[in-house]
Amino acid sequence: MTSNIESVVTENRIFPPSEAVMKSATISGRAAYDALCAEADRDYSGYWARLAREHLSWKQPFTVSLDESKAPFYQWFSDGKLNVSYNCLDRNVEAGLGDKVAIIFEADGGDVTKVTYRELLGRVAKFANALKAQGVKKSDRVLIYMPMSIEGVVAMQACARIGAIHSVVFGGFSAKSLQERIQDAGASYVITADEQCRGGKNIPLKPAVDEGIALGGCESIRSVIVYQRTGGACTMVPGRDHWWHDLTASQPDICEPEWVEAEHPLFLLYTSGSTGKPKGVQHSSGGYLLHAILTMKWTFDIKPNDVFWCTADIGWVTGHTYITYGPLACGATEIVFEGVPSFPDAGRFWKTIQKHRVSIFYTAPTAIRSLIKSGENSPKTHPRNYDLTSLRLLGSVGEPINPEAWMWYYNNVGGARCPIMDTFWQTETGGHMITPLPGVTPLVPGSCTLPFPGIQAAIVDETGNDVEWGKGGFLVVKKPWPSMIRTIYGDPERFVKSYFPADFSGQLYLAGDGAMRDAKTGYFTIMGRIDDVLNVSGHRMGTMEIESALVANPMVAEAAVVGRPDDMTGEAICAFVVLKQARPTDVEATRIANELRNWVAKEIGPIAKPKDIRFGENLPKTRSGKIMRRLLRSLAKNETITQDVSTLENPGILDQLKQNA
Repeated sequence: MTSNIESVVTENRIFPPSEAVMKSATISGRAAYDALCAEADRDYSGYWARLAREHLSWKQPFTVSLDESKAPFYQWFSDGKLNVSYNCLDRNVEAGLGDKVAIIFEADGGDVTKVTYRELLGRVAKFANALKAQGVKKSDRVLIYMPMSIEGVVAMQACARIGAIHSVVFGGFSAKSLQERIQDAGASYVITADEQCRGGKNIPLKPAVDEGIALGGCESIRSVIVYQRTGGACTMVPGRDHWWHDLTASQPDICEPEWVEAEHPLFLLYTSGSTGKPKGVQHSSGGYLLHAILTMKWTFDIKPNDVFWCTADIGWVTGHTYITYGPLACGATEIVFEGVPSFPDAGRFWKTIQKHRVSIFYTAPTAIRSLIKSGENSPKTHPRNYDLTSLRLLGSVGEPINPEAWMWYYNNVGGARCPIMDTFWQTETGGHMITPLPGVTPLVPGSCTLPFPGIQAAIVDETGNDVEWGKGGFLVVKKPWPSMIRTIYGDPERFVKSYFPADFSGQLYLAGDGAMRDAKTGYFTIMGRIDDVLNVSGHRMGTMEIESALVANPMVAEAAVVGRPDDMTGEAICAFVVLKQARPTDVEATRIANELRNWVAKEIGPIAKPKDIRFGENLPKTRSGKIMRRLLRSLAKNETITQDVSTLENPGILDQLKQNA
């Protein structure tokens, strides 16, 4: 395992926090940040225990802070009991926020629906009662395949309320992906919708559920609950399928929370791994919610009058932490957005910020890059044409943001007055790990800056030893933290191998990213994945997963997938394919490449479509049969091959693979 990091361009532009931001920030000034870090250094478990007591409401207080007896299967606050839904809803109503707007739902077509905390609690209670009436019990796994909607949040919160474990699947994933996740989780129930609305189109969801179950191996499913989003036609299987509105019609709007152990699994979320099989990342209830709250309060500096908008989908962890749980646990008003940034035009984001007076805006570099391009091509959709003065804080998530995109975001969206929180974290970490804090951190474009207080991040070499600042290496976390992944569902060995490998003494959490620290400031810059996981528009996909899908096509004999830099998506998928037939001509190659893209979309989802497909009579291999992926990466980037190819069995194949289809 090597880090493949040699250097990083030094960024000299620095943007200190303004006096106004420092004056109002929850954590103000470097001394306050250093004091928190020093507290964690002195008494690590005591530090997190103090925060858990201050920020969470407990039914049964905990006496054990950190349990390391079964490391690396760490436990936090294990003898305490709480309920996540209670912490998000009931306690806000009890605190006098019942009439405060919790969610502003902006539909794809522009219609707006608002619900207060009291109304949201009632909706969650009614649906939780409906789930119980269907037989859902504590620890049952419930798969959620829903559009962005108030109901998507309600479904997740209702599961949390009764102690069921939800597993949300992004609405862009295929029937086969659903089948795999149902099987792996042993899900007993599915919550879905007839259709979802995206970009002015209605896209079926329920038929994909039917198809996934029909693929077989889903005998665990007892019930499918369908939310009627559009009224689109869908087949209802008698005895198995039920309409959401029918189940909730007669249910009371009060449901006593199920008080669960802090370590009780809140959710499973499947993320791609380098072995091809998606990993069911398991998160706890207490530790996860603590970090969601702390990052809302410290990274986003959330205030009572803020309107918070995270543009992520609830199918990704960003939508879990910064839509379904974090904002609501803090009593915030938030936007839930169904649409896409380009519909009806590329001014949609800016119009929405203007309309709802959004003050905190959290989106992905991919969206920013696409909107930069749109703003140049269609000046009327440029953010300068909208009133964005309500904004006070910006955020970036999903992948590293390149400095020039950062500057455009800062100047054109934030009016050169809004600090940008460039947040590094993962599905596995539950919340921000390395991030600026608005009242503390001088900002450097392209750098996620410093660890969140209490996170012991470091950069090490192949043997787990610290590297000096200014040199690249492997990003690790030296101590467990409350919101970390607890295990890979059903596969504890894979959990240990993936995140606590023996190469790093088995005691360091390996993030899977290469990084370096600035030689002077110690700021972190993330340089990209060190394994075979691609990050396309902030979505992680395993190369093995895509290769397996390609090879499953009857035309394909062999395939290898790598990533290459892409201005729009951050990283693009490049597939090298050997067909069972002769290498195709140019016209044939275009047709077959399109067929294979559509095949991959059906097997995994549209986000997994290779951007480039190149055909060869073989793949570059050593005489022992190993595919030389470093050469494929160079070909994907259209680089001149300067590496030694003397070990290749077939060096002539490289010329064939230079051509795109």
